[in-house]
Amino acid sequence: MIKVGVIGVGHLGSIHLKLLKESIYYDLIGCFDTNKNVSKNNSEFLFFDNINDLISSIDAAFICINTPNHYKIAKKCIENSKHVFIEKPITDTVDQAIDLINLSNKNKIKGQVGHVERFNSAFTCLTDIIINPKFIECHRLAEFNPRGNDVSVILDLMIHDIDIVLSLVKSKPKTINANGVCVINNTPDICNARVEFENGCVANFTASRISLKNLRKTRFFQSNAYISVDFLEKKTEIVQIENVKNIDDKYAMVIENSDGKKKQIFYNNPDVKENNAILEEHNSFAKSILDDSDPIVSLKDGLNALKLAHEILKKIK
Repeated sequence: MIKVGVIGVGHLGSIHLKLLKESIYYDLIGCFDTNKNVSKNNSEFLFFDNINDLISSIDAAFICINTPNHYKIAKKCIENSKHVFIEKPITDTVDQAIDLINLSNKNKIKGQVGHVERFNSAFTCLTDIIINPKFIECHRLAEFNPRGNDVSVILDLMIHDIDIVLSLVKSKPKTINANGVCVINNTPDICNARVEFENGCVANFTASRISLKNLRKTRFFQSNAYISVDFLEKKTEIVQIENVKNIDDKYAMVIENSDGKKKQIFYNNPDVKENNAILEEHNSFAKSILDDSDPIVSLKDGLNALKLAHEILKKIK
């Protein structure tokens, strides 16, 4: 088993703690947090008074502290040859992320970033179906929550969708347009961005953390297909269009395009298996360590998402 510790026991850190304790892959050694009061709410876990003592006792660290401290703690762990799981975003700046990647290569450690939506079963059941999308529409809206406001809505919420899109669109961003509004915080609380990639794909991103309801939905448009993914409700919808051949079904939905060609429309709602996406990313990280394989969401993936997020921020400023 992999000896593991959690650094930062806030909302997400507490979730990681409880799942790691029950894992078949990890031996939970303990945790560390600068806020000593959190130990009262997690009294079943061993809290270390000194972070160095925890790091020296483990094989891998889950870094769940606030984003501005990701780099400092991850660097300390990597330099001590400890594998790192870093909650998103990977770091505060692009240069910090690049340095962590170089350090991880030098020290031969595994690093994964907590872009948890990659493990959402509503998305994973469609990864073989979403092929070469040409237009993508992402909406990620959340009710106001004081947690996570140390960064902009782009780095807090939109970065989930940025990572999803980059994992599918194997092309570099070419043109970026964005606008955002600071409503409650000193950084944007609402943002809309349009990104055109070198291969011609266009992605629209909308994120808000002061909405009246929660919504996490992405729509993909590709040749002869429309695909909808509801990350929150874990529902999917596929609408495919094929050339008409022989139709025996009198209820078949057939349309005729401007060239006079008949097309048949097929609707499909694939079954989405219920899963715990955080547990899935735990298992993925463990397997990359045990099998010496690349993590599904690597530090490089975290860097790419951070780069685009910062480019969007620049456009707003």
